[in-house]
Amino acid sequence: MAEAENSMKKIKITKVTLNVGVGKNEEMLKKGLKLLQKISSCKPVETKTNKRIPGWGLRPGLSIGCKVTVRQDCEKLLKRLLAAKENTLKNSSFDDQGNFSFGVPEYIDIQGLDYDPELKIMGLEVAVTLERPGFRVKKRRLKPASIGINHRISKQEAIAFVQKLGVEVQ
Repeated sequence: MAEAENSMKKIKITKVTLNVGVGKNEEMLKKGLKLLQKISSCKPVETKTNKRIPGWGLRPGLSIGCKVTVRQDCEKLLKRLLAAKENTLKNSSFDDQGNFSFGVPEYIDIQGLDYDPELKIMGLEVAVTLERPGFRVKKRRLKPASIGINHRISKQEAIAFVQKLGVEVQ
């Protein structure tokens, strides 16, 4: 007789964040915004600097990239993005909290996107956040609490979850 799986231990994808860093180049920033709009069909936002770093020519409020966070249908998007990486991830892509990230060097590898001469060749970074039911206690407004150590997602559990999606981890 098989044991019933605890429904509170099921891991789910909370969000997929796509990021394009362009530096101070405003033309590349416009291309990055257009690329993220094509991939996710959500409206991307510009990321701005907070610190002044004179050596790099950065000042507060300068736009240096763009990002978009996808929460609806993020599993479909993730499968398309992982197919661009040939469904393989490195072990070092996973952090100790169970989240993982990877880069896509060329957007034309993503299923459903064709080469756009206006965009040329661009890459992007993908960050995936995993959660279990009950993680809301750390974000709630009244009486926020920390997640118990037994309920946190470990690196090995995240790797097992991704392998169930058909991804090979090296």
